[in-house]
Amino acid sequence: MTQRVDLSTVMDRISIDAVITGYAVAVDDGEWADYRALFTSDGRADYRAAGGIEGPAPEVAQWLSQTMLLFPVRQHLIVNRRLDLQDLGGYPGDGALVQADYLNPMRLGNDAEAAGNGGDGGDESRATAPNFVSGGRYAFDLVRTDSGWQIRGVTVQEKWRSLSGALAAG
Repeated sequence: MTQRVDLSTVMDRISIDAVITGYAVAVDDGEWADYRALFTSDGRADYRAAGGIEGPAPEVAQWLSQTMLLFPVRQHLIVNRRLDLQDLGGYPGDGALVQADYLNPMRLGNDAEAAGNGGDGGDESRATAPNFVSGGRYAFDLVRTDSGWQIRGVTVQEKWRSLSGALAAG
């Protein structure tokens, strides 16, 4: 393998990592246009294992935009990224698969908190612990396009979830 191929592979890895990070940031910040732009025109997302929907990225972005209103504070931590670049006999191809674990703490908004604890959103509802935490694994299928690396598909496999506060007691 030549240095040029090695450099190309490193650059692909950095670019793919930026797409995965961009995915987490777009969801956490509610930037749904940015979320849609991460996907190919026929890109799909599957959130069924986490209680969501599966479908074309624009439809899923619309669903997420409504669902995430319940959680004004959210933070996806995507770790343990395993990247498999397509190999064309020693040269990188135009496809990549990424498996990455996630930890996702989310905080319910005041209206949802008050409804969940029967209170008025007072001191108890302002506890600093997250109301909802889940963990699992993403499976990303990416493809190199004229615009750079984009997501052709992502599947969320939620492995566990935990509720705190009044939600856990309910």
